[in-house]
Amino acid sequence: MPEGPEIRRAADLLETAVVDKPLTDVWFAFPKLQPYQPSLIGQRVKGIETRGKALLTHFTNSLTLYSHNQLYGVWRVFKPGDVIDHGKRSLRVKIATPDSAILLYSASDIEIWPTEEVYQHPFLQRIGPDVLDVTLTVEEVRARLLSRRFSHRQLGGTLLDQAFLAGLGNYLRAEILWQAKLLPSHRPADLNDQRLDLLADACLSIARHSYAMRGTMDENVHHGAMFRFKVFAREGKPCERCGAAIVKSSVSSRPFFSCPGCQM
Repeated sequence: MPEGPEIRRAADLLETAVVDKPLTDVWFAFPKLQPYQPSLIGQRVKGIETRGKALLTHFTNSLTLYSHNQLYGVWRVFKPGDVIDHGKRSLRVKIATPDSAILLYSASDIEIWPTEEVYQHPFLQRIGPDVLDVTLTVEEVRARLLSRRFSHRQLGGTLLDQAFLAGLGNYLRAEILWQAKLLPSHRPADLNDQRLDLLADACLSIARHSYAMRGTMDENVHHGAMFRFKVFAREGKPCERCGAAIVKSSVSSRPFFSCPGCQM
């Protein structure tokens, strides 16, 4: 399943295709959304915001398209002249400009909201701040860890809970806990200030580094290597920090990878 960095990169591609260009065609599969089609023609997309796995496409007429891909939804970008083969997927949304179009397939959770009200959407009310929100600080993450809701919960479950930080997922969980030298059984309430600070920083820095570095490897870039896994999917390989063999287990019914030598 894609996590926050992958969703944000997908949104970047959509933005490049349509942002600040006049809309020449807008089409929705669902009858409840079709009355909005005429009013969106000639408008522009101001930006595409990610909130966890939800995308908010903001239009210049103060409307926002809320969409959540769930399990099967996928956005595609097309240029004029491209042969569009829908295959077995069902087209749900088309947003076209003079030189490109973005199409959403197979998703069912799609709504139009007034922009000033969209954050009242039930899903957005349930999730925490997006881990890639540039305004989110380490101090705020630390405060969430120590809040009544999360302080006595084990980190293995908390780091998968979108109510804590939206956009975290399984590979980020493993990498964050390795960076912070913690186990999934640890609870924020039991950590000293230094370990809490390391954990809060890792929650943001690992996700942001994954997004910024596109998940590729290049040992010669500034500030060290491009993003690469330290423990995730590296069972049996040596930990680069202490040399112990990475082990695989299961935490919260998901595969988990850790170092038995330096995570304790």
